[in-house]
Amino acid sequence: MAQHTSSKMVDEVVAAAVAPAASAVSVTEVARDTMSEALSFCAQKLNLGHSAQAALGRVLEGDGIASRYWQYGLAKRVAEHLAGWDERVKAVYTTDYDATPEDIVFSTRAQSSPIHLIVWTDRKTAALDSLVAALDVALVKRYAELTGLKHLAHLLDVQVVDDADVEARTGYGAVLTSLYNRPIQVWAR
Repeated sequence: MAQHTSSKMVDEVVAAAVAPAASAVSVTEVARDTMSEALSFCAQKLNLGHSAQAALGRVLEGDGIASRYWQYGLAKRVAEHLAGWDERVKAVYTTDYDATPEDIVFSTRAQSSPIHLIVWTDRKTAALDSLVAALDVALVKRYAELTGLKHLAHLLDVQVVDDADVEARTGYGAVLTSLYNRPIQVWAR
């Protein structure tokens, strides 16, 4: 019995040591695929065929419609991955925070604003926060590889709400039932 317990503990330690490296590779691959799929979605919506490069060009030129299609495609794929990784996720919503007039006037290059997501889960966990952070880092890296723009700190702005937040209508939980600025549901279990 003691040997079985010891073997189980060793397996857990090995899994904990190997998991971060495996997760890093998988998150990097997910970011690459997610970015590619979002650009293909954008290209399709803009009638550019499947030219992800043409869609990226339109986004970088500051085409607002192209940017919105790309961001929606990215939000949808990110939501699917987060829900696949964490079974506690109930739904994912995207919201749109408009840039201020000063942001638009003083912008010198095409910049990507963060994708704003609200993730509704039955309870908040550090594991989900870690997944979001890892995916954000990987997406920023992929965005920099595709665009050459290295100044972007975050591509995702994710707010996690739990059942208690939604029920009490506190914080971002209140946004889910807002009459004036209701978010768009991009994924639901």
